[in-house]
Amino acid sequence: MKHSFYISRVTLLLIYLMAYNLAISQENKSTNYSVLVSLFKEWRAFEKPPLRNGAPDYTVEAFNKRFPVFKKLQQKLYAIDTSAWRIENKVDWMVVWAEMNGYDFNYRILKPWTRDPAFYKTIWTERSDVPAHEGPTNHAVIDIWKYSFPLSLSDKNKLIEQLSVIEPLNEQAMLNLTGNAKELWVAGIRDIKTQVDDLNELSDKTGVKDDKELSAEIQKSIASTEKLVKWLEAGSSKKTGPSGIGKDNYNWYAKNVHLVPLTWDDQVVLLKRELSRAWASLKLEEHRNRKLPLLSEANTALEYDSLNERSVKSIIQFLDQQELLTMKNYNEPALRAHKGGFVPKEKRNFFLITMHYDPRPLFSHFYHWFELAQMDLEPHASEIRRAPLLYNIFDSRNEGMATAVEEIFMNAGLYDDDPRVREIVYILIAQRAARGLGSLYAHANQMTMEEAGKVHAEYTPRGWMKTEKELLKFEQLLYMRQPGYGTSYITGKYLIDEAMAEYARKMELTGQTFSIKHFLDRMNQIGSVPTSLAAWELNSVK
Repeated sequence: MKHSFYISRVTLLLIYLMAYNLAISQENKSTNYSVLVSLFKEWRAFEKPPLRNGAPDYTVEAFNKRFPVFKKLQQKLYAIDTSAWRIENKVDWMVVWAEMNGYDFNYRILKPWTRDPAFYKTIWTERSDVPAHEGPTNHAVIDIWKYSFPLSLSDKNKLIEQLSVIEPLNEQAMLNLTGNAKELWVAGIRDIKTQVDDLNELSDKTGVKDDKELSAEIQKSIASTEKLVKWLEAGSSKKTGPSGIGKDNYNWYAKNVHLVPLTWDDQVVLLKRELSRAWASLKLEEHRNRKLPLLSEANTALEYDSLNERSVKSIIQFLDQQELLTMKNYNEPALRAHKGGFVPKEKRNFFLITMHYDPRPLFSHFYHWFELAQMDLEPHASEIRRAPLLYNIFDSRNEGMATAVEEIFMNAGLYDDDPRVREIVYILIAQRAARGLGSLYAHANQMTMEEAGKVHAEYTPRGWMKTEKELLKFEQLLYMRQPGYGTSYITGKYLIDEAMAEYARKMELTGQTFSIKHFLDRMNQIGSVPTSLAAWELNSVK
């Protein structure tokens, strides 16, 4: 990897200066931050497509017609002079710049509405553990998890209105999906089939079958989705093209949209290094622990509930007593709401296997839910950072931090009561490095998704990725659909480590004492922006 230790800041500044040079070249410049906020609102309103037969319009004609309007919005952004602004306001400018670059990239290259059948999945039964749904999603998604059943009259009418979009959107899908990305097409059919199952589950919710109007809309949505599935299956044999976006596109996307200052080649080196480090560290832990009893699985619901309760109390008390994080009254409820339940051994996927030995490594990753509770209950002061960033631009920050704290909490002593649990942390790191590495090769079209999945499975220790294949399929499809997401756990962790190292170095140089609590608190205050931007704001000279 040919870059300096502080490449994230250097590259970020170069990106910023490049964009700023475009800005200062404009004749009519504005220096008022409120202009950016107004432009942000205008941009977000534009980003939502107009309607066609009641559904968002993703036709080629609509995009081509609207693209000149988009270019004018970009020019408005470039015409803002930020040279005298505070760093946090410059960060907001960069967020809008990155989002606009994401729109441009989707229009030119990714084209999920053309290449990716899973883009048309509308029903979502669970909240994602990151700010927005993972991967490209259409603008008419229905978050069933937001509803309480039996429905109130207003909620029933709202749900019927949302469901009414499924049929015209599915009809439009059969018009728009002209791409030749074979693996995206074939694998995406499964997501559309899942929608049929989700709609049937919706029918079984309390009070739904008793409502003729709602039931009729659900049945119409099921019939429409089944029609789309048959159409996709009929067309799958004609698809012959690659699904990866290629190295050059991957590099542009990482740099200009997700603001990750690492090329495809850099990321390969980094993920290989993390994979080797995780395996080597695991073996050293196993050696150190060789005289200790092996971890035992929870094999009954009673055993699991007891283990789960001890684990929740352990991690919450640890974070508080060891002063690793300012604990809020929403932290423990947020964790408890997602602690899960017992699953029989034969049905456990990779993550469930780890949970039935000791949930705390994955509970550490559930830092996600602390961040989402903060977004819900303590909205960011900046309107630009208050809502989830578009195009999964948050991945290096949210997935990176959730992965980073697994080791941070471990190294701070979370498992001093049972050193064998440290082994699970290294298995988690190896799994994330292996799956990300496979996704890199798939996007470079050097491997098929199936071959990438084999890297994922073969290089995860103890064969834990071979027990349940649905997770493997889900993750590899997501990472093909959303470039950079598969690597963001490791690249984001790397950038978090880099930010913390620079922060600690500055503390030392000024005679101050480094505080992990202050570091994590400040990162949370900055919000779910790309890690390179968060590091810039965190470590800027005030």
